[in-house]
Amino acid sequence: MNKYDEQEAYKKAKKRIEEEKGFYSHLATYVAINIALFFFNSHIVDYIGADLNDPGTQKWFYWNTILTPILWGIGLLIHGLWVFKEKTFLKKYFNKSVFSKDWEERKIKEFMDQDKKQT
Repeated sequence: MNKYDEQEAYKKAKKRIEEEKGFYSHLATYVAINIALFFFNSHIVDYIGADLNDPGTQKWFYWNTILTPILWGIGLLIHGLWVFKEKTFLKKYFNKSVFSKDWEERKIKEFMDQDKKQT
């Protein structure tokens, strides 16, 4: 491996580490915030003296304790699949996507073959 290849490999590995760190940071934030939300929501109802039988309070409590972690969790799942796409089913899809180097090379070859046939 020449010096240029080593530098490219280093940059690629460094980028991958940054992506993984970003995911783990996102995961830690998700866990911490959702624990805080659950604790806060369960105590705020008691503190303000709200009635849990009230439909408005029920909707608020439901939204904050159930839907927030679920919706954020879906986003976290997508983030994780993207970061770890090499280890998931997404690898197969993204290696064939328009954004991959492999796709670009295949299209160049295809166009060159078409030009050969026309001449």
